[in-house]
This record gives sequence, C-alpha cells and structure tokens, in this order.
Amino acid sequence: MTARTTILADPDLLDRVARLADRQRTTRTALITAALEAYLAEHEAAPDLPFLAVGRSGHGRLSLDGRSIARREASRRPASPR
Repeated sequence: MTARTTILADPDLLDRVARLADRQRTTRTALITAALEAYLAEHEAAPDLPFLAVGRSGHGRLSLDGRSIARREASRRPASPR
C-alpha cells in the first residue's frame, strides 16, 4: 500500500529530479522513493543484537545456531567508522 504526501522543494531540485527520472526512464515518484530508502538505510540506527550468552548447554546445536544468528545480525549493521 502506498500513501500520498506533499513535499516542498526548491524548483531547481525538482527540475533535476524530473530530468534524472526522464534519463532513467522512470517516474519521479520511483526516483524519490529510492532516494528516501537509501537515505534511511544509511541513517537509521541498527537494532541492538539480542542477548547472546556464552557457555555450555545440553542442546548440542545452541552454540552453532547462536553464531549463525550473530553473523546474520552483524551483516545487517552498517560498518562503523574507525
């Protein structure tokens, strides 16, 4: 489902969006949506990893599953600047 909104932008910026959309043979809506998604992916805080404990368990696969989950969650986080 999509929703409609109104934005206020400099006319030059909107002209640039329209020209790029024409060159890429897409709509301004698709271009702006992609730009917003890219911006949010870059700037949204990554969720904290769920609690993960280290130790022995009677469940043989627990440590393997935990490592798999930690790797999957770590790959979702953006690299931190050093």
